[in-house]
Amino acid sequence: MKQFLVNSVGRLDMICWILVVIFFCGCSLMFDGDLNQSFIAAGGVVLVMILIGLSIEVIIEILKDVRGLGTITGFITNGPELVCLIVGLVVGDVLFAASTPLGSNFMNPILLVMAALVCRVFLKTLRTNWRYSLTCISLTAGLAVSFYVIPIQYHIYWVVTAIVVTVVLFIKRPPEETEEPMEEEVVAKWSMLPAIAVLIVAGYFLDPVVSFASEQSHAPKGVIGFFVLATLSSWPEFKCCLALLNRRKYLAAILNVTVSNIMNIWLAIVGVATYLFISS
Repeated sequence: MKQFLVNSVGRLDMICWILVVIFFCGCSLMFDGDLNQSFIAAGGVVLVMILIGLSIEVIIEILKDVRGLGTITGFITNGPELVCLIVGLVVGDVLFAASTPLGSNFMNPILLVMAALVCRVFLKTLRTNWRYSLTCISLTAGLAVSFYVIPIQYHIYWVVTAIVVTVVLFIKRPPEETEEPMEEEVVAKWSMLPAIAVLIVAGYFLDPVVSFASEQSHAPKGVIGFFVLATLSSWPEFKCCLALLNRRKYLAAILNVTVSNIMNIWLAIVGVATYLFISS
């Protein structure tokens, strides 16, 4: 188990952690922020990233020989968005809660491409069920855009359309094959539930911690929103894609992103349906 945790931390992880600290501390120096608080906040961001990465590695190691791994991880990595939706519903900010998962539908495919480039399997990943991948990503991204474009009184039609489209996409997803177990079990099965809990909690706190770091460093909101928040909020999906592609599970990595996009639409549907029910 100890060796597994050591192997789970790669060079890319350490580079990302260093860049996060440099970004916030550098902004603090450039824009007259609080350097000490920025360093502490950046450390908090790194800590959350570590917890997310390790929990993803534990989950995938436990499920590595299970058929449907990509679909399962697609649901699991949406835990932070689910928590945000629930919180939004509880406080009554339903539209914001619904819009929270939709933003991930644009970043997830980009991070899949980045993970494929990092693992040097871009062409292999691109050729794996590319018709389904392109169709699913395009339609789920289009649904996310249309949510913001159409007037609120027509959201009921958006809900109906989104349900039909996403259910068809989910049913038509390519099946995954079960692989014969080739490695010894290095992580206990009981570790699954704690890993999922850590992933959800850490994913939920990632955005608030990054926002606090932004406030202390006085980093430009446009820069941090586009480059930092957008990327780090999808860190679970990115780490999952890296772990799957490193294991040469190309279809599982693709399904992790496509199922995650479908799940994001379903979460938005729940938010919109709740809003329409409350306001009626």
